[in-house]
Order: sequence, then C-alpha cells, then structure tokens
Amino acid sequence: MAINRIKPLTFKYLKPAGKEQLIPDGGNLYVRIRSISDGGAISFRFFYRFEGKQKWLTLESTELPAARNERDDCKELVKQGKDPSIERTLKKGRVRQQQLDEQEALAKRQARVTVNDLFIRWRDTDLINRKDKAEIIRMFNKDVLPVLGDLFVEDVRKGHITQVTDPLLVRGVAHLARNILKLIRQMFRFAVDRDVIEFDPTASLSITKTTTKPTERDRILSEIEIRALARQLPDAGFMKSTECAVWIALSTMCRIGELSKAKFSDIDLELKTWTIPEANSKNGKAHTIYLSDFALAQFRTLKEYATHDVWLFPNRGNTSHVCEKSITKQVGGRQSENILSNRSKNNQALVLAGGKWTPHDLRRSGATIMGDLGVAPDVIEKCLNHTEENKVKRIYQRQKMELEQAQAWRVLGGRLNLLVNTDASNIVLLHKLN
Repeated sequence: MAINRIKPLTFKYLKPAGKEQLIPDGGNLYVRIRSISDGGAISFRFFYRFEGKQKWLTLESTELPAARNERDDCKELVKQGKDPSIERTLKKGRVRQQQLDEQEALAKRQARVTVNDLFIRWRDTDLINRKDKAEIIRMFNKDVLPVLGDLFVEDVRKGHITQVTDPLLVRGVAHLARNILKLIRQMFRFAVDRDVIEFDPTASLSITKTTTKPTERDRILSEIEIRALARQLPDAGFMKSTECAVWIALSTMCRIGELSKAKFSDIDLELKTWTIPEANSKNGKAHTIYLSDFALAQFRTLKEYATHDVWLFPNRGNTSHVCEKSITKQVGGRQSENILSNRSKNNQALVLAGGKWTPHDLRRSGATIMGDLGVAPDVIEKCLNHTEENKVKRIYQRQKMELEQAQAWRVLGGRLNLLVNTDASNIVLLHKLN
C-alpha cells in the first residue's frame, strides 16, 4: 500500500475517501483512515523494524496526543531490544492474570468462614446424633465461641486455642479444659476434612501438656461412708427429688445423665421396672432395670413429690428435664474445699471421710457392693449396661441374664436397706475404708 506523504493536518477534519488512507504524523506514526466502504474508521499505526523485519503495530490510543505518547513508548521498547507487539501481548496477559488473581482473592474473602460459622456446620453435621450435643453446645457457647467465634478459621493459631484453655486452668477445671481442647480439635479436623482449611491449628498442641493428664477415677464409697451419707443427706439442703436421685443412682447403678432425662412413663411401679430408652442410654441400647424394694421406694417418693407430669426431674421452667450436670453440681457444691465459702450454707454437708465423691462414683460403688455380695462379674456388667469389649462375645453371646440381673439388684437393694435403715451395731461391714 502506497504511503501518501502530506503536510500536517488538523486531524479532526480528516474524512474517509473511496480507498484507505495512511497519513504520516512523523516519527513513524501514521493515521489510518478506512475507506468509506469499510466504514471509514480512524486508527493510529506505528511502523518499526525489529530483528531485520518491517512491522506495523495498530496502537490502542484513539486520540492523536495519546497516540504520539504511545508511539514514543514503543520506540523506547525497540531501543531496549523488545518487540512492542510481543510486549503488548505479555502486558495483556499480566493484566488478565492480575484480574484473575484479584477475582480469586475476592472470592476467598467472600467465602471466608468464621469459627462461629464452622461451629454451626459442625454442630448440624457431626454432632447431630451425639447424645452429649446439648452439653457440647453449652460448653462452646460459654467458653469457646466468646474467644474464637469472630475469628476467621484460617487465621486461628494455637495461641488462640490456649486463650480458651488457659483461663480454664486458672479456674481450676483442668479436666474441663482437656475435654474442650479435644472437642475443638474434633471441630478443626472436621474443617480439614471439608477443605475449609488446610491445616488443623490444634495439631501441634499436646493435650496433656496444654491441659492435664487423663485420670481414671476409682473412688468407691465404703459402707461406712454410705451410712454416713444417710445421716448427712437430709441436712444437705436438697430438694426431696435430689435426695432420691442419690439413692436411685446407688441402688440402680445408672448413669446420672440417664436418670436426669427419665420420664414417669419409663417407670412401671407395678412391674417394678425402669426402662431406659436407647435415646437416653450412653451406648445407644435400651436398658431395663429391675427395681429392688429399696429403689422402688425412691421412685414412689419422687411420684409423691412430683411437680411435673412427664419428667422425674424437671427444669426450672418445667419445659424439659434438668441439665445432665445439675445433680452432679449440687452434690459437688456440698463438698466445697473452701470452708468459708458463702456459695452455700451447706457447702460441707456431704463431705465424707474418703474424700470428694460424685454421683458417678455411686455407680461404681453399687457395682462393688454387688461383687462383694457374690454377684458374678458378667451379671454386674449387664446391670451396668456396658458394651462387651470382646467382639466375638458381643456378636455371638446375646443372652440378657434378666433373672440374674433382677436378683443382683435385689441383693444390692437389700444391702443398702440394711446399711441405711438398720442400727449399725447389727451390721457386719463388707467393704471398709482403705
């Protein structure tokens, strides 16, 4: 195509003609005017030589002053040994990649999950069938989420985790700190499995070093202590229902959480049975307890003093059962280590010679008395509703030993009745204090 060299013009007056025009502006910058048949569009082109080849580059500018500046930039690139055409392509690639990176960063920011969000997802997925779901939610709402809840999950470090556990250690509840740390770890491992985060921030935290060593309780109330408990319990300031709960826990060897959730419909006073439904049982298996006369008397007393038609132990609002920790906390509050504590005027009412005890220790104590009275270990295990650890036995030995269990509970109830309601001089103690 021939190049028309003409004198400088005022470019705003340039008009398309019957054929394409290429008008020089100097410095290898040209104005290109398409023919009328091609639409008459105006653009700017830069002519240059690179590596011995003649090349044309259509500039991006649409106004003459900007085109001259762009032309100068192109000439500078040529001096630097760079092809302006290739550099433009690379620049577009860099701009596009920057846009993609910015879009990805924005998407990540919008998708960032807080610990509160993660907890809700974990709660509604992993915890949905856990029997301790309500207690876990309570612990997180009290001790975890106020500290970690507003943090983004990927920002959580182990230092944040210890901001949860350290105050618990200061409060003197090391075992609670241990349990909470284990639960936090479960939640973050859930997040790793769901690709919410790449690494678990608790992974490098030692549960033992951060909180405390696991302990296996072996507290057993001796028969001397059980007699002492019978004397002290009426003056402990409990409601009658809580007194009954202590004796039921000892005489049936139930778990205190199972008792807390019991309904009157679970009790058959005529058949002398208490059926713990699978929904309330720790191992998910329904369990029938054959009530001794001693245990039956406690349930009858509960019926007499009942304030609710459904729950044996209703909460304050009469909307459900009491918290599973309620009875344990009440018993613990009557064994305060601080004699001067004003928390309860009865804070020393249930202190026993063998040291601090909990309602769960009553379960162990009842099983021990059964054993001392000659009940076979496998029958005691059935009464405790323990899951058989041996897989073969668990699969093939399905006998319920109902008669043996009923006799075991009668033996235990008879012994407790003797300890609680008989003069001490007439009793030969089977299990004494160590």
